[in-house]
Amino acid sequence: MNNQKKILHQPEKTNEFNSTSPIHSAGIRVDKELLNATIPFAQESRRKSWRLVTTIFALLFMSLIAAGFSPWPWLQLVFSLLSSMFMVRAFITFHDYMHGAILRDSQVASWFFWLYGLLILVPTRSWRESHNYHHGHVGKLDVFGTGTFPIMTTKMWLSMSKWQRFYYRLQRHPLTILFGYLTIFAISICLLPFLKNPSKHLDSLLSIILHSTLIWSLWYFAGANIAFFVVLLPMSINCAFGSYLFFAQHSFKRMVIITPEAWTYYRAALESSSYMHLNKVMQWFTGNIGYHHIHHLNVRIPFYRLPEVMAAIPELQSPIVTTLALGEIYDCFKSSLWDEDQQRMVSYREATNLYK
Repeated sequence: MNNQKKILHQPEKTNEFNSTSPIHSAGIRVDKELLNATIPFAQESRRKSWRLVTTIFALLFMSLIAAGFSPWPWLQLVFSLLSSMFMVRAFITFHDYMHGAILRDSQVASWFFWLYGLLILVPTRSWRESHNYHHGHVGKLDVFGTGTFPIMTTKMWLSMSKWQRFYYRLQRHPLTILFGYLTIFAISICLLPFLKNPSKHLDSLLSIILHSTLIWSLWYFAGANIAFFVVLLPMSINCAFGSYLFFAQHSFKRMVIITPEAWTYYRAALESSSYMHLNKVMQWFTGNIGYHHIHHLNVRIPFYRLPEVMAAIPELQSPIVTTLALGEIYDCFKSSLWDEDQQRMVSYREATNLYK
């Protein structure tokens, strides 16, 4: 299942590598030079990877058991909420495995994450295709939102029909993200790929069947209360939070949409992907996904090494920063269209007023 290519061995000591890597004329590494500087960090510790994976899944399993069988509803709620955050970190391990950042060439990990993906409505084939496309098209206009949320220019927006505008707004609407369990995971990642190409995406159908069977079995044999606290509530919160993290790190006030002529993989990573500044607790729960500009620069860096990369490479220490503050969240949803004349993200109202 793991078709990722092996990474050639790179020197482990960052200082030795940096001393021989090419330097930009201004003393700043850019583009491939900057990517090369991250390569020593794209080496995992297999023991550490397994330890972190087994730890988070053990914590998740125990938390879900407690959410289902705690004697008081308020305690079930507490463990259900905790489980939802453990799910976020567990998903990051799945995400890193799919990128080949951890546990490469492990058959055990291959089968484990394949099954895990099916259970959480993220079949590996659908995820790999859409997510790899996303990584190759960050910072570009994307009316269809393949593997991501769509972004169009103000002029494109003004030329569209009411139905096209409605559909665009629906895809980027806060309620679509809030109900990401259904809209993004069940429909966009599973159902639509299967309907478009049933023979290619049979695992998407299998994912829907397995996930539905899990809910039905808990409901039927253990009761609606347990089905709610063990699956429905934590999955709803996990999917909503995860969907927002993905949205906010590629649709924010200061992001840049790059023309096809000027687009490069390196520019997209640094100008169209944000660094989400989080406290230590949220950083742990989110598996360092806030270091998103670094992840997009080199997807093979394990999630547990991302802070190390930012601390070691000065060129990566001045990213576009976002947070989970309410004002930032509002700005992310307000930043809906790219205005080519002003070279910035604008709201629907601004777009209408700009071109009256």
